[in-house]
Amino acid sequence: MKRSGDLIVDLNEVTSADLSHVGGKALALALLDRSGARVPQGVCLTTTAYNRYLDLTGMRERLPFLLERKAFAEMRWEELWDLALKVRHLFVTTPLPDVLAEELAPYLSNCFADIPVTVRSSAPAEDSATASFAGLHDSFVNVYGLAAILDKVRLVWASLWSDRALLYRQELGLDPATSSMAVLVQELIVGRCSGVVFSRCPGRPHLAALEAVWGLNQGLVDGDVEPDRILFDASGAVVERYAPQRERASRPVIGGVTLQPLSADERNASPLSDADAKRIFALQRHAEEHFGAPQDMEWTLRGADLFLLQSRPITASGTAAEGDERGWYLSLHKSLATLHQLRRTIEDDLLPAMELDAQRLASADLTSMDDEALAAEIQERRRLLDAWEARYRDVCIPMAHGIRLFGQWYNDRLRPEDPFAFLELLTGDQDLLAMQRNEALQTLAERLSQDPGLAEQLREGCDLAPDNPFSLALRQFTTRFGGLSWVMGTKDNETRAVTLLLLEMAKSSAGRHSSDRQVREADYLAAFAPEEHSLARDLLEIGRAAYRLRDNDNLFIGKLSEQLRTAYDEAEGRLAKREIPALEHLIKPERMRVARRITANPSSMKQETAFPGSRQQARQLVGQPAGPGLARGRAHVIRSPEDLRTLKSGDILVCDAVDPNMTFVVPLAGGIVERRGGMLIHGAIIAREYGIACVTGVPHAIDEIRTGDQVTVDGYLGLVTIDASGGRGLPE
Repeated sequence: MKRSGDLIVDLNEVTSADLSHVGGKALALALLDRSGARVPQGVCLTTTAYNRYLDLTGMRERLPFLLERKAFAEMRWEELWDLALKVRHLFVTTPLPDVLAEELAPYLSNCFADIPVTVRSSAPAEDSATASFAGLHDSFVNVYGLAAILDKVRLVWASLWSDRALLYRQELGLDPATSSMAVLVQELIVGRCSGVVFSRCPGRPHLAALEAVWGLNQGLVDGDVEPDRILFDASGAVVERYAPQRERASRPVIGGVTLQPLSADERNASPLSDADAKRIFALQRHAEEHFGAPQDMEWTLRGADLFLLQSRPITASGTAAEGDERGWYLSLHKSLATLHQLRRTIEDDLLPAMELDAQRLASADLTSMDDEALAAEIQERRRLLDAWEARYRDVCIPMAHGIRLFGQWYNDRLRPEDPFAFLELLTGDQDLLAMQRNEALQTLAERLSQDPGLAEQLREGCDLAPDNPFSLALRQFTTRFGGLSWVMGTKDNETRAVTLLLLEMAKSSAGRHSSDRQVREADYLAAFAPEEHSLARDLLEIGRAAYRLRDNDNLFIGKLSEQLRTAYDEAEGRLAKREIPALEHLIKPERMRVARRITANPSSMKQETAFPGSRQQARQLVGQPAGPGLARGRAHVIRSPEDLRTLKSGDILVCDAVDPNMTFVVPLAGGIVERRGGMLIHGAIIAREYGIACVTGVPHAIDEIRTGDQVTVDGYLGLVTIDASGGRGLPE
């Protein structure tokens, strides 16, 4: 076997005995190449190279520190994203040791001195008959030069620990600690058209499916380019054709691949002739017969030459178990073009439609409805909220990937010491609705502080005339941002509760955190070549839009939640006076559902008894640093909405998670501690806007910490220290 030591092997020399060193993807291509299929020339960096890198750099000891801080099964999607970003950053900022580079460089230079290449994963566990890791690991197209190849090799190694790969490995029971990665480096074949072919068409397994696009495959794989589709029966006869509206193609450019408009001729013609389609069908049959299993195959046509780029077995997916969200999670990764489409959908369609629904519900006169009509109204509002939450899950959460996409580019180009330094370019957005709401509340608070007589009148519960300037200002606030009755109580006591909140806010000096965004933006753009500045600005724009919408869309959902709560209040008011069967069966389960949505971990009461003696033992809790800063103060634990009413200026806010509808109390907090983890959860976003120390992902935070405890929050290291000398809070 031709090798550079045991680190690199020529693709055409790989045999079945090398599977554990070269991975399933490389082995399949080598075997098909030997069987007569045309495969781009290439080499495989074996798993030995990966393991040498881990050992020489100390990464083998450093990785577990990141990967074992919290069990994967307990992580939400935000936490998985953060973990994967940190691991990627670790690989990006850990250079290839000289001794390893000196062994790899001559071989790679000789093979790919003056040609662009693709750099792709080939992990031993992927592309087997029982597990397909399609799309879970990174691939890079149009890489040119030795330095760039070695750089991308490290990123492919890092993708062994991508959020998607970690989720899949957990499902398959694969041990991350013993996993490894080989890397394929092949000549880039710039085809006039490319595509995929499936031996078994999804949903119609008796047919084979061929998809084709102009240019490279990346647009098809990313979902940015809709393909022409041809279905074949078992004999190879075409039984169905589908022609999309052809608009763009993926083409190679300096530094990578981009989407470009098609020519008029290409828009009006199928990428494939009938003869070429039959050749690809025959190649797919050849691969299927060679491996004795249905195949999912990638191909490209350069002139008259048909190249096989990849072939993997089609694994039986079966029926997803109830609660299995892996498919949804994998769909969160979106390309830049798709993110722009999502942004338009959210800003132009979803948010205005939610606003109209909220206004329509607010205009309904619940008091005039009879009991049966009110019961029907509650059910309709529950249905409407469920529908919008499903839409949020399908459209708004995937939009958040724009933050991570920007962060990935930022880290890859600038190599900062802090993997989340890119967030400084996203904070300070004047269109963040949560901040606008907080600033509006602060204005009301200042008005009260300047009028002690009015403040005392409201504190005593006196009603103000509807045309009183303060009443008008409060009504304008409610119209724009929604009310606070969901946390402040029923409409009857909301005004007094809001008054107490505003008086407390008047004591706070919290303001927006200042950031040198212009300097950071200049540094960011300087990391790109002039011809790449358009891409760099595009990435920054989508990152800022995703960051803004990450918080804004939840406030619109919050308005709908408030309208459901208002209907509950009306029903409970009636139930307090008499039995109403039509309402009784609705209120109890629905009220519990809303309480769970707003406040604490529903299992928290069970957890409280699961740690005998832990209240005396716990002194330092470990989480994820999510908002830089240090804070010390009295802990205030949030277990129900009512607990928010007694938060005092400077208290350390301790909760399961800061719901978007709770962010109006953040300016009061001296620091924030959350059980839920991630840099992209709402508490972390708002904490960074105010420069408040924040630690997330603290297991059992609301059980280990009591209201009244003196705690120190270290938002740099992700540590929460309970001060033994300061005394413990009272049991709750």
